[in-house]
Order: sequence, then structure tokens, then C-alpha cells
Amino acid sequence: MQTVVQKLSVTEKIGYSLGDLAANLIFQTLMTFLAFFYTDVYQIPAAAAATIIFIGGLIGACFNPIMGIIADRTQSRWGKFRPWILWTSVPFGVIALLAFSTPDFSPEGKIAYAFITYVVLVLVYSANNLPYSALSGVLTGNMADRNSLSAYRFVAVMVAQFIIQALLLPLVLILGDGDKAVGFENTMTLFACVGIVFFLITFITTKERVFTCSSEKSTIRQDIADLLKNKPWVIMLVLTVLVFITLALKGGMYIFYFENYLDAQQVAVFLEDIGFNAFIVGLNAMLTGMGLTEFLWPKDAATSGFSLFNAGGIICMILGIGFSKSLADRFGKRDVFAVALFISTIFVLAFYLFPADAIALVFSSQLLHGFFYGITIPLLWAMIADVADYSEWKNHRRATAIIFSAMIFGLKLGLSIGGALVAGILAHYGYDAQLEVQSAETIHGIKLSVSLYASLPFLLGVACICLYEINKAKENQIEQELNERRAAAGLAQAE
Repeated sequence: MQTVVQKLSVTEKIGYSLGDLAANLIFQTLMTFLAFFYTDVYQIPAAAAATIIFIGGLIGACFNPIMGIIADRTQSRWGKFRPWILWTSVPFGVIALLAFSTPDFSPEGKIAYAFITYVVLVLVYSANNLPYSALSGVLTGNMADRNSLSAYRFVAVMVAQFIIQALLLPLVLILGDGDKAVGFENTMTLFACVGIVFFLITFITTKERVFTCSSEKSTIRQDIADLLKNKPWVIMLVLTVLVFITLALKGGMYIFYFENYLDAQQVAVFLEDIGFNAFIVGLNAMLTGMGLTEFLWPKDAATSGFSLFNAGGIICMILGIGFSKSLADRFGKRDVFAVALFISTIFVLAFYLFPADAIALVFSSQLLHGFFYGITIPLLWAMIADVADYSEWKNHRRATAIIFSAMIFGLKLGLSIGGALVAGILAHYGYDAQLEVQSAETIHGIKLSVSLYASLPFLLGVACICLYEINKAKENQIEQELNERRAAAGLAQAE
């Protein structure tokens, strides 16, 4: 049978991307607000919160290879990976709600409840997101089309990130009528319902098309041996850990940076000068004039500034994503990723130089960081899909899910380390949620966290990607030779 390479439709790309939007409503909340939720909303001590995040995340990370083995060996009329999106959609929504609920337990009971719900959440997340990520490697064997799919996917991720980082706190205040605990529960209920619907759309609109050319089924031992001999996989694993340490560390620490380091009065002046306050007033006048309820944006400058800071960064990330495909098609994923990640790191490191009243510089650096980091976002996961192709090309066996499971292991490990670092650094520098003003030592620790500490993993990641051997020429060689094999074997199917 001759291989037919079908270009993915816009409907399938959008349908696939909605799955990431659904997952990231939860994932981005974990990455940005979990430490804050535990310490400031559920009143768990920072040291205990750090332990929960690290140990719970490590358990979830260790589950990923097991889930990869299971997914690669799943056989159903829907394929290997799609059914897991269906089966986990409702459990994912339910446990996400429970993890951000605040039952009135004793201090020890709160720690136990937080630990149990967090562990179950990361396990269900693995069972959902690992097959979802692996699905991108079997929707199409065309690497250029895969770049396009990744761009669609990560625009959806940025939409979710915008909702979480810019609008979650306003939503919490609105839906909780000022009570953050009630607001988090109601907001997560909304996210859970939306997420379930979007997962079902992903399941319905996608189709698995890429199948291995080997007539033999690989063993678990062969899959693991293939991984250990796969140098690009090792590099991508280390890179993924490093990237998500930085994302979790700076993402989780920014709210403390705004509430404790930046000059609140200068933030208020900045919001006034750029017309943001006037915009909110005008928006509310329009809403009330139409007989609707006004938009309850947070009144304090720190929360308003934090939300706008995140919103601006995310918009610039979306702009960067828009350049990602064309740059990758021309220069190759590896080279574009390395250059863009290095430039974005410079603007993270710059935060160390900014005094507490340099609000315009803080926002400008965030916008520039967001743009260059946005270029890298689709490339990371597209390169992981390329690693699955590389493994098939080298070994004549394809184990897509176990390759993605290793990367999601890296994601979880990086998220766990970075999230634990947020709470751990706060504890180390003496953060006390009950204090109205933190000590100078605590504030300095927060400043270091969003600048120097957050930059180091990114810089190590740049060094790692320089060792990655799948450049533009190698991409083309792998794609051409695999298509020839699949055509000869008659196993690549497309409609």
C-alpha cells in the first residue's frame, strides 16, 4: 500500500488544541498559585507546603514511565492514546476541584488532605496528559505539519495561561464574593466543567494515523534499552526538567514579588499613567449602562499589577508563537529554540537589577521575555515528537508514549522541584503569611528567586540544546526515510 500523507485540517488542529487548553486550566493554576493557595488561602505552613509539592510531584513523575508503557500497549477501536483522553476527562475535573477545596480540618488534617488530593491529581493528570501529548506524534508523520499543530496547541495553552495568570484572581474574588477559599472552589468547578467538554471535543475530532513499520511488538526491556541509547531523548529529558524548574519557580514567586517587593504606590501610579484604571472604569460604565453587573477587578495595586503583568507577558508569548513555525521551518527547531531561550533568559536575569519603584522596566522586561520565550514553546514538544521519529528511524521500533512519558516525567520533576523551591525559599528566608510586612531578608530572597535563581536552569538548558543532534538536515533525512519505510510496509494510514 502506498503512503498517503494527509495535511491535518484546521478542525482537527483546533480540536486537538482544546485538550491542552482544558489541561492547562489546571496545570497553570498548579504552577502559578499552588504555593500561594496552600500558604495564604488554606493556611498550611510554607515548609509543609514545600514538602507536599515536592513529594507529591515526585510520585506523579515516577508514575509517568509506567503510564507510558501502558499507553503504548493499549489496544482499542479508538487507538492507543485517544481513549485515555475520554476515560480520564471526568476524574480529572473532579479531583482538580477537590484539590482546591478547603475543608475545615485540623492543621495536621489540612496537610494530609492537601497531600492526598495533590498526589491523586498529578496521577490523573499523567493518565490524561501523557497520552494526549503522545497523540501529537501519531496524528501526522509530516514534521512541518507537526510544527503547525504545535503552534495551534500552544496558542490554546497561552489562552489558558492568560485566563489563569491574568484573570484567575479576579474570578476568585467575583465567584467567592471576596472570600478566596470559596472563590477558588467555585472557579475550579467552572474550570472542571469546561475542561470535560473540551477533552470530549479532542477525543471526537482527532484520529491516529502513524503506526510503526515493525511487524514485531517490542518488549518493555527493548523500549527502555532504546531510550537509554537515544542521546536526543536524554538531552530533551534534561532540558524539560530545567525549563519547568524555571517556569514553576518564577511563575509561583511572581505574586510574592508584587505583594512584597515592588512599591505598591508606584505600581498604582503606573496603572494610572498607562490608562489601565481608566479602562476598568470605562468598562464598568459600559456594563452597568447595559444593565449588567460591573467587572470586579481587584482593588489593590499589587493584585492588579500582577494580573496585568501576566496578561502582557502572555500576549507577547502568543506573538512569539506566531513566529515559531516559520523560523523553525527555515532554520530548524534546535537552533531557533537555543537562540530564543538564551535571549529570553537575559530579560529574566534583568529583574535582579530593577529597584522596587522601576515598574515600567519590570513590565518591559516581562514583555520582551514573553515574546522570545513564546518562540520556544511549540518547539519543545515538536522536538519531543521528532525524538519518537528518531527512535523509530534508528531502532525500527516506535514507542511514542514511553518517550513522551519520560518528557512528562521531566516536566513533573521540574514542576515539583520549582514549586517546592518556591515554598522552600520562602521558608528559608523567613516568609510569614501572617505578617503585614516581610523582613528585608525575605524580600531579598523573593527578588533573587525571580531573577538569578530562575535564570540558572534556563542557561543550563541552552547548553543542553547545543548538544542535540537533530538539526534541520537531520529532520528532513528522518522524515524522508521513515515515509519510504511506511510506504513499503503499507502501514501508514491517512484519509
